Amino acid sequence: MVEPTLIRRLFHLAWPVLIAQIAVMANAVIDTLMAGHLSAEDLAGVGIGAAIYVTVFVTLLGVLLALTPIVAHLHGAGRYAEIGEEVRQSGWLALALGLLAVVLLKNPEPLLAFSRLTPAIEAKVRLYLDAIAWSLPAALAFRVFYGFMAGIGRPRAVMAINLVGLVFKVPLNLVFIHGHFGIPAMGGPGCAAATALISWITVSIAWGWCAKRTDCEGYGVYARWSWPNLSRIGTLLRLGLPIGATQFVDVTAFTFMALFIARLGPLASASHQIASNLAVLAFMLPLALGNATAVLCGQSLGAGAPAEARHAGKLGLLLGMGMATLISGLLWLAAPAFAALYTPDPAVQAAAVPLIALVAAYHWADALQAVAVNILRGYKKTFWPMIVYAASLWGVGLAGGYVLGLTDWLGPPRGAAGFWIAATASLAVAGATVGVYFLRISRIQVAANTSTA
Repeated sequence: MVEPTLIRRLFHLAWPVLIAQIAVMANAVIDTLMAGHLSAEDLAGVGIGAAIYVTVFVTLLGVLLALTPIVAHLHGAGRYAEIGEEVRQSGWLALALGLLAVVLLKNPEPLLAFSRLTPAIEAKVRLYLDAIAWSLPAALAFRVFYGFMAGIGRPRAVMAINLVGLVFKVPLNLVFIHGHFGIPAMGGPGCAAATALISWITVSIAWGWCAKRTDCEGYGVYARWSWPNLSRIGTLLRLGLPIGATQFVDVTAFTFMALFIARLGPLASASHQIASNLAVLAFMLPLALGNATAVLCGQSLGAGAPAEARHAGKLGLLLGMGMATLISGLLWLAAPAFAALYTPDPAVQAAAVPLIALVAAYHWADALQAVAVNILRGYKKTFWPMIVYAASLWGVGLAGGYVLGLTDWLGPPRGAAGFWIAATASLAVAGATVGVYFLRISRIQVAANTSTA
């Protein structure tokens, strides 16, 4: 039977990506916990610096995500020897984006002016950004490795290397935070220095491993030297820039949501932090499944089998929404228990419980859009999803949240709950729209393939 085989292939691709994503998240959790034990200034400096870093990194990372569908299509078509050239050109693009990222993080004045920080916290943020800026060239080069491995259907290497990086995190944080082996103590910003060093360690392991693997030789990554090819890089940019823009919309909508809620006071911010953390954790599963489905769709399309691609996409959506229903139900039923896990403060718990209940609905919409938009990337369709996300997340979500949460235009202000209601609506609009778009273009491709057969 095809169905169980296809499900096994989806989970074979999805679970290593899920573990790799959890490992990345664990690094951020470790930084927060270790900085929080130093001082409020260190914790604030790490938190604000990380928010700026993530905005830059996620946006530029999105551009490089174009490599995965390109490799998947070539792999599905059996054109293995061409994959190496695409990887090399992505490497040049990663280098250019990495240098751009260094410049942006070394000159954060516009963002710092907007934040209106105290001198002590601003000094921490600047030190954090100075250190973590040097991680980005390596981190983006690692994303090229990820795109290559994901496209050929071998994400376990990415998982293993991310776990190796995680092993180094705590000891290196201790070295740079407190100062050891002749290294001066940096306090909270030492977390960034540790991240930078780990990024260079992991990217070295990744590409060194690739060079020694005989089963990677057929892809020709190291077959020859290639100078930048503007035509191939242009193709990567046409596919990748809309992905980067989409991710920029996503991360900024979430960031500004937190900034607006901060106006409501520390209780609202604390309860929102709990809800948003749960939302991000729950998001890891549909994101991994969406990535896996995109690879299968891309490989099927490359093999000239659009009916198989459509079937894989529909199955990915079905599985994603089934899992989301279970997770949403758990969030809804166990909201008080989750709140109690995060804080012993009864007031914060009371404020967080209704937000966690809203996260249950938010996650269902979030899962729909995560799987659907990744499937479209497997189809190399990225421009219209970018437009949809800008309109829905900034328009319906952020603007709608401001109206519902902070104004009385549509009734009494709903506070943080108003932002979550609007955010849920925005993701539902985005998910439904890109889901219908997938069904439409996949049906057209199947019909076209049938008529020419």
